[in-house]
Parts: sequence; structure tokens; C-alpha cells
Amino acid sequence: MVQSIDRAMQIIQLLMSDHSRTGWAISDISERVDLPLSTTHRLISTLVKHELIVQLPETKRYRLGPKWMEVGLQQLEQLDLRTAARPIMERLADELKEAVFLSIPYGMFSIVVDKVDSKVKLRVVESLGERIAMHIGATNKVMLANMKLAEAEAILIRLMDDPEKRKQLLLTLPGIKKAGYAVSYGELTEGTAAIAAPIIGFGRKVVGALGVGVTASQLTEERLDFLSKQVIQAAHEITTTIGG
Repeated sequence: MVQSIDRAMQIIQLLMSDHSRTGWAISDISERVDLPLSTTHRLISTLVKHELIVQLPETKRYRLGPKWMEVGLQQLEQLDLRTAARPIMERLADELKEAVFLSIPYGMFSIVVDKVDSKVKLRVVESLGERIAMHIGATNKVMLANMKLAEAEAILIRLMDDPEKRKQLLLTLPGIKKAGYAVSYGELTEGTAAIAAPIIGFGRKVVGALGVGVTASQLTEERLDFLSKQVIQAAHEITTTIGG
């Protein structure tokens, strides 16, 4: 029993080791964990049964399953980032009378891990726990802009088939980083806009982004200038709180 658990964890750790891969062939897994193909197949079948691993239908390769997301979200209350950000988000939402949300990077995606809805305006924030492709939305673009260029490019290569559109987005990233914020219009929900600033952790690594969701029709140039400054300041406060 213990040996089976150890072997299963070897497989899980292997699948966790490289987010740039679209999946692992069972033969590659067997070779890397140094187990017979039959043993590897038996262990993977059990892991698939419990949604710890999934098989991609189009390639028959394996990757981590949705169960890890469920487990991770249950542990979010204990995360330093979310704990540090929550009071700042509540204050910001109250002051701005706008929806405020917190996202973290997760491979090719981001995940909305916390939000404070506006009490007086239309709700424009995506669902808690939703995965959003990293080339979509202000929070994702500001996180990409604060990654190493090679890391951001590797993510976009996997997400964007059109090389010209990918190039155009990559060219915007230095400007976003210099400005300290990103803005997007209607990329997730029609009629909305978002302004976001990065949260930086240890080693100057981007660990998340703080965003404000607004109705696009009310986002004048003056309002954008005001909101961007407030979001940058709040994100910097979270960065300082977590020791970034």
C-alpha cells in the first residue's frame, strides 16, 4: 500500500514538474518514474478514477486533473496572499464603489481566488475559482508583463495560434510593465472593463494581480487615470504586506 502511494506520488510530481507541456504520454511517464508500463498504467487508471489525473481525448496524453483545483481552493483561506489582500480589497471596493478581484497565475491560466462585489453597481467580476486563459483580460496581461519574457512567450505560444496577434500582444507587455497597470475592454464580458496591477512576491516574481471591474461606458479617461493610481497603490500595499 505504502509503495503504491509512493509510486503514485512520483507520477503526480512528474506531471507537476513542467507546466509548459500539454501532457505526458504513458510511455514517457513509465520511463521517467522507472516503472514497468503495466504498473504505470494501473496507477494512472486509479488516479484518473479519482480525478487526480485526466487523459486528454485528442492526444491520449495525461495531465493533472480538476481534483487538485478543488483541494487548492479549499486551502485558500490559509494562503498568505489572500489573507493579506482581503482587507485591502474590501477598503478599495468601499472607496471606489467598484468590484475588486484577486487573481493568481496557474500555468496557461489565471484563477480568480477572491472578490469583493460592488454594493451599488452591476457585478462585472468573473466567478470565483474560474480559470481564464492568460492572454485574456487586464489581470492576466499585467501578470504576463511582469514575468520573464521567455516565460510569457512560452505561455502565449501555447494559447495563441495566430503568430501576428501573439507578436502584437508581446510588444505591449514592456509598456504595461512600465506603466504599472493594464486595462482591458469587454474581453470577458461585453460592456465591462477592467484595470489591474501586479502583486510581486519574493525574488521579484509575480504572484498575482489586483483588478477593478467597471462598466465600460463609465470609464472616462479621467476615471481611468484615477482608478489606475488607486489599483497600483493597493497592489503595492499587498506586495509590501507579503514581503515582496
